[in-house]
Amino acid sequence: MEKTPFVTLEQIREIAKTYPTPFHLYDEKGIRENAKRLKAAFAWNKGYKEYFAVKATPNPFILKILQEYGCGTDCSSMTELMMSDACGFTGHDIMFSSNDTPPEEFAFAAKLGAIINLDDITHIECLEKTLGYIPETISCRYNPGGIFKISNGIMDNPGDAKYGMTTEQIFEAFSTLKAKGAKHFGLHAFLASNTVTNDYYPMLAKVLFELAVRLQRETGAHIEFINLSGGIGIPYRPDQEPNDIAVIGEGVRKVYEEVLVPAGMGDVALYTELGRFMLGPYGCLVTQAIHEKHTHKEYIGVDACAVNLMRPAMYGAYHHITVLGKEHAPCDHKYDVTGSLCENNDKFAIDRMLPEISMGDYLVIHDTGAHGFSMGYNYNGKLRSAELLLKEDGTVEMIRRAETPKDYFATFDFCDILKKYSK
Repeated sequence: MEKTPFVTLEQIREIAKTYPTPFHLYDEKGIRENAKRLKAAFAWNKGYKEYFAVKATPNPFILKILQEYGCGTDCSSMTELMMSDACGFTGHDIMFSSNDTPPEEFAFAAKLGAIINLDDITHIECLEKTLGYIPETISCRYNPGGIFKISNGIMDNPGDAKYGMTTEQIFEAFSTLKAKGAKHFGLHAFLASNTVTNDYYPMLAKVLFELAVRLQRETGAHIEFINLSGGIGIPYRPDQEPNDIAVIGEGVRKVYEEVLVPAGMGDVALYTELGRFMLGPYGCLVTQAIHEKHTHKEYIGVDACAVNLMRPAMYGAYHHITVLGKEHAPCDHKYDVTGSLCENNDKFAIDRMLPEISMGDYLVIHDTGAHGFSMGYNYNGKLRSAELLLKEDGTVEMIRRAETPKDYFATFDFCDILKKYSK
């Protein structure tokens, strides 16, 4: 199975006349259709809400699209809270799920009326000291520890993760919070990342639903919602089968009816915090081949680098590459596709079989719609690229301009030496 770009060579040639490469491009039609599929998959749950993980794609234009489908935002920092507020998300449309949280961020989240999701039992004291009270609606993040393994071999290691409370701590936290005035409780957990299986959410749901029944029975806390968080992944490799969100939603429904309904908890709302699933396949990094090098290996140098997409350098992650205009050409050349950073891990692909690449060819690096631009940085003085939206009518809108040297030097506004570049 081959991955097909949502954009053609002709379109990119036209776009590049106005917006030079590299740039991130998002597919509005794909984003909207996927949001509809997710909403339909959980329509059986009356209180269902998706809290889009802002960290995945922190762009107001994207957030406003998702807002049209009833999505809220999941924030993990002050600036993500500010962006949500500026986009018109209010009150319980915002979930604040942070860790090692500065007190002033708790204060700002409370000011916005956001639901605060506590990562650690010690944060109860910090929150109460900061606000002077405990909010009536509060959530806690759970970490059961150990290894979380799914039947098809996918596993993750919650016991090695810095997030969440132990089983003993979460019972103590609920009892303490209830005694301090909390009335409406939420439960949250994230146990595995980027799962490409329909089994993960139902298995996670079973863990959380059974825990919720115990918590409500033993602490008397009224559990209003259960947040399944993220973890539903995307098929980065062309031979992977994508998740079927309708099957996932149905799997969660069965567990809900098996565990929660008999316990008299059939009114519990379900929340999700999906970033990668919501946006990943609907963004790509477009770059142009500018150099070729023939030494111990064959290299293709492109005008993007790891500051545009960190995942391959940071995780060794696979991102599929299409050479536009050569989609049907034989992949009979082995290349390392590299950027220009002074780091040897600045490679989008290693020993990748691709069609013969000529200078000036446009390359589409797939599945960068989440954790792509958002993980960018300025190493080597590199500047972040533009973000563009391919609209449903085929036009293109710039939704974030490319950085300029003026942006890079702006924080040296006290430095006379750099004023010539900061105008």
